[in-house]
Amino acid sequence: MGTITFLLVLSFLVFFHELGHFLAARYFGVKVHVFSIGFGKQLFSKDWMGTTWQFALIPLGGYVKMKGQDDSKPSLIEDGDDSYNTKKPWQRIVILFAGPFANFILAAILYFAIAMMGATTYAPQIGNVQENSPAFHAGLQKNDEIIKINDTEIKSWDEIGKIIVSSDSSLKFFIKRDGKLIAKTINPYVSDSQNMFNEKIKKRMIGISPSGKIVNLDLSFGESIVYAYEKTIFASGMIFQGVQKLIQGVIPSSEVGGVITIGKVISDASESSIIALFAITALISVNLGVLNLLPIPALDGGHIMFNLYEMITRRKPSDQVFMFLTIMGWVILGGLMLLGIYNDINRILLNN
Repeated sequence: MGTITFLLVLSFLVFFHELGHFLAARYFGVKVHVFSIGFGKQLFSKDWMGTTWQFALIPLGGYVKMKGQDDSKPSLIEDGDDSYNTKKPWQRIVILFAGPFANFILAAILYFAIAMMGATTYAPQIGNVQENSPAFHAGLQKNDEIIKINDTEIKSWDEIGKIIVSSDSSLKFFIKRDGKLIAKTINPYVSDSQNMFNEKIKKRMIGISPSGKIVNLDLSFGESIVYAYEKTIFASGMIFQGVQKLIQGVIPSSEVGGVITIGKVISDASESSIIALFAITALISVNLGVLNLLPIPALDGGHIMFNLYEMITRRKPSDQVFMFLTIMGWVILGGLMLLGIYNDINRILLNN
């Protein structure tokens, strides 16, 4: 069942990505010959609206084949107003960007659905108070519930951290203890901490940690839209930073996961709850959007770079350069895929 769920989720994500390309191409009048989910041998196809819609044997991706666009034949020229290569560079960029953008939109839709179904988060309840910290000296205690900070009502633990980090002076905490409301003034201090990539950073803190209690967020329609937007932006930023840290060597290459890891994560989420499945699907969708925008020639980001070059220099890259960079792009992608599978196998062996 887990494998079926993985294939369905992956096909769904690929469909949305390629649909972005398809709709943008059709908007600019470009003919789309093939809309494929998967690569390789054709398993099923149907001709509709001048396009062949198909499922192929290898379900690890997909593509739309447009008139006048073929990576294996960079010198291909097909005339006509319905040809990709006769469109202006900015129009081609829109077509290329539309795929990753569709992944971001899908993630936002999924996060919105999560918000409407009942998003959960850590309750603003204190679990531990660090000795000799500002919170300790102010008299905060375990199980205190933080109701308000200054004039801002608090619904989740994340909101507390955001206010503390962005503060530049003392803060007035309103806490609930034994049914009574108590006010405490606390001046955050800058202390050593670690970010999500285990890098040492300086951060404003007061010395408290959450109790671990989970609460449901009761969000209105408007608040759900804000929630979806913030979650999509946060996930995008996290993945962009993750790629950057991987290139810098901050994240070891052994942390790169492959298709087996993705499949396991999706399978585990599907067995947990529909909300968990939506959350991991949204995160993978953002991941696909971000990775496809990387300036690697075989990806959308690489093709966008080629078109930006044409816009600036008023000429296209030579066929030899285009072909060489595209091949190098596929080598890089192939290497990353093999690395991910190698790491997946290592994890399986270590856990057995």
